[in-house]
Order: sequence, then C-alpha cells, then structure tokens
Amino acid sequence: MADNKAKRGGADRALIALTEKYEVGYWSKKFKVTPAKLKYAVKKVGHSAKKVEDYIKLQKHRAADKSRIALGEAYEVRYWSKKFKITPAKLKAAVAAAGHSSRKVEAYLAAQKAAKKARKTVKKAVKKTAKKTVKRKKAA
Repeated sequence: MADNKAKRGGADRALIALTEKYEVGYWSKKFKVTPAKLKYAVKKVGHSAKKVEDYIKLQKHRAADKSRIALGEAYEVRYWSKKFKITPAKLKAAVAAAGHSSRKVEAYLAAQKAAKKARKTVKKAVKKTAKKTVKRKKAA
C-alpha cells in the first residue's frame, strides 16, 4: 500500500498516494505542478516518485524548449530529421556545425542547399563553355 501511516520508511517516501490530500499537496509543491498535472503523471507512469519526477521534467523540457534540438533524445532526432528531410547523420553534422537551435540548423541547411545549387550552376556553365570552345576549335 502506498500510504501506511504506521510505516515511515524509505519505501513509503518513494511512493505517491493520490488518495491523501496532504501528499498530493506536498508532491505538487515539490515538483512545482498543479495537483491535476501530478495526478495525470501518476496515472501515466505509476506511483513511484522518481518515475513521476522524471516524467514531469521531460514534459517541462518539451514545453519549454521546442525550438532546441536535443540529439540525446531519439524521438527528437527522428522528428527533426523528418522535418528537415535529411538523415540523422546529416542532422547531427548540422547541429555540430550550427548549434542546437532549430532556426540556426535550418538556416545552415538552407545555405548548404543554396551552395550546392550554385556549384551545380557553375558546373553547367563550365560544361557549356567547354562545348563552345570545342566547337570553335573544330570549326577553325
């Protein structure tokens, strides 16, 4: 049982009892969330205080920093790779070059794409000039 008042050991402290108002108040204050968010977290991950704390931290991270690319999280690597239409390896290289800001990575990728397009255009122009030169030499 999560809250046996006769037992005050570590096992009891590691669990959150939603049936006790004072515990809901204590854990809500400790994790700096509303009682409703605490109850939702407990329903999602169980009564373990450690699991609930980790879940709440993850939710706060997601809410606070949606424009930051965290390469340590697999779901973020998948999301940003899909959003930018690049492989995870290219995403990691772009983050290493531009930083963790999604805006900076997006600008970096756009600049790379523009540079690639410019190189292609230059190559075409060089080929076209080379063909004209070959034609002139043959005609002469």
